[in-house]
Amino acid sequence: MIWIIIAIIVVLVIFVIASYNGLVKSRMQTKEAWSQIDVQLKRRNDLLPNLIETVKGYAKYEGSTLEKVAELRNQVAAATSPAEAMRASDELTRQVSGIFAVAESYPDLKASANFSQLQEELTNTENKIAYSRQLYNSVTSNYNVKLETFPSNVIAKMFGFKAAEFLETPEEEKAVPKVDFSGLGN
Repeated sequence: MIWIIIAIIVVLVIFVIASYNGLVKSRMQTKEAWSQIDVQLKRRNDLLPNLIETVKGYAKYEGSTLEKVAELRNQVAAATSPAEAMRASDELTRQVSGIFAVAESYPDLKASANFSQLQEELTNTENKIAYSRQLYNSVTSNYNVKLETFPSNVIAKMFGFKAAEFLETPEEEKAVPKVDFSGLGN
């Protein structure tokens, strides 16, 4: 009889250890996925001063846009949570897109090899950020499901595991774009 009780206790201990380790692994995957986003945000922040200097040389009247980019760059760097960093990053992406739109008004800037290279590198970095965001949300979903489902939710509560935040898409990006084909040839 004592062997049965010992066997049950051993099985329970093994279960608790395995569940705990599974939760730790999932939490670490979430942190690793965030670090991939963070790497790309830092890369973009490293590219932006070069972009600002290049644009300043051609577009002297776009100072407020460039100042806003510099300010948002600092906000991304100073963010204390993934959600805060992504809010600032989303606004920064919109401002950088504005700089690219401004380049259309300055043919010399648009033709600049340095500007073209920076534009390409920033576009590639934005694509990597978008991919990393999807990965982060996927890993976060898996982790949060473990926190909510039985029996791992019991272990999660025992050891104080907390749900991870999803990175939300800004409302303006969710809006359906308006397309007007009325001006095209008949």
